[in-house]
Amino acid sequence: MNTRSLRLRLIFIILVPLLVIAGVAAVWQLQTTTKRAEEIFDRGLLSAALAISRDVALSSGDALSPSTRRLVNDTSGGELFYHVFAPDGVFVTGYSTPPALGANLIIDQEDPYYYDAVYQGQDVRVLRFRDAMSVDGLTGLFTITVWQPTQVRASFVQAVGMRAIGVIALIVSSVGAIVWFGVGLGLRPLLDLQDAIAKRSPSELEPIRRSVPVEVRGVVSTLNSLLDRVSRRISSKDEFISNAAHQLRNPLAGILALAEAVESAPNANAAKSRNKELVAAARDATHLTNQLLSFERASGDSQETRRDHVDVSEIIATCLTRLNKDIANRDVEIIIVPTSEHLFLQGDALMLQEAILNLLNNALVHGGPTLSRIEVSARRSGKNIEIAIQDDGCGIPPEKLDQARVRFGQADAGPGSGLGLSIVERVLENHNGHLSLRPTSEGLSALISLPSIQS
Repeated sequence: MNTRSLRLRLIFIILVPLLVIAGVAAVWQLQTTTKRAEEIFDRGLLSAALAISRDVALSSGDALSPSTRRLVNDTSGGELFYHVFAPDGVFVTGYSTPPALGANLIIDQEDPYYYDAVYQGQDVRVLRFRDAMSVDGLTGLFTITVWQPTQVRASFVQAVGMRAIGVIALIVSSVGAIVWFGVGLGLRPLLDLQDAIAKRSPSELEPIRRSVPVEVRGVVSTLNSLLDRVSRRISSKDEFISNAAHQLRNPLAGILALAEAVESAPNANAAKSRNKELVAAARDATHLTNQLLSFERASGDSQETRRDHVDVSEIIATCLTRLNKDIANRDVEIIIVPTSEHLFLQGDALMLQEAILNLLNNALVHGGPTLSRIEVSARRSGKNIEIAIQDDGCGIPPEKLDQARVRFGQADAGPGSGLGLSIVERVLENHNGHLSLRPTSEGLSALISLPSIQS
């Protein structure tokens, strides 16, 4: 049933089966009543026939006793007719003409026999049986016939059936009324929940803590989880906008100053020299903007992270291809250690590439003049896959590792946005992984650990 009203939907679900059951019960009651009425009325005919037989024998057919007359005049709520004739076919008492037997009906036994017939244009139920008796010296099997209009039975069945249907209708109506008001009372906690939800706003997304029925606790739990995610996402957006505005203010101011210097250059050579500085400043601002956008993408909820089937070797190869132009003019060698097996992850390939690229870029930017070699390797470690990036640069002193991992933080003042490691940690957090940094005698070792899947 497609309805906008939950109350009507519940009532429909409850009452329709109830109405079907009530209909089946009504039909069963009508059939039972009809069968029972036939038995009762047939017994009434038999009782009347036996009473008439007794009175005929006692009075030689002259008269019926008062009790028998009352039985004949009001058998089960209707008048009863009778006819008695002697063994020789002579009429003894009763109505002159009994209902005729059907063409195929032949009665020669002494047991009572019931059949349906038509008497004076009416459908009747007939009982005919033979009883041995002696009347006025005539001894033999006398035939007694009693009959009654079937309309009497039909009226009785109709009256009983209507009472039963009335009782069933009353019960169904009462149940419907109880369900209507009961569902209303049962839905009251949902209305209270609606009020609680309506009080939430983008600036106030506190979880709902009011008591609710067991059946909707799952809904409230899911809603609270959603509110928490939305709240964290809004906070992250606000923080991102604030950080982006703060970080972009100085580069944009520098670009503006350089642009004004180019415009006011005294000659073409000075303008050309200042223009180079302007292009370099614009590149730095572009890099910072890209880093900010990468950090924002990495700040998404882990539940929203794509879960593709990712080949670790392909990710590393793609990262190296993207870095080729950056190391073309530098005396730095990037070595990829081959693996003996295929390693696979479930995750977002682009974001995992972003994490590895940031670690490689950090090594290139902060490795110092001694940097000549970066080694990238991957291996399986238990249920995880570890990707190691080892460089032979100047490294990071152990006491400055925490400072380097802070957003916009750097171990030493220098180029870069200070977002690289923050981006890496956000990406790994969304992939249920983690990052380890360890200074070595030859530089710095960055180790990424991620859950693996079987190939």
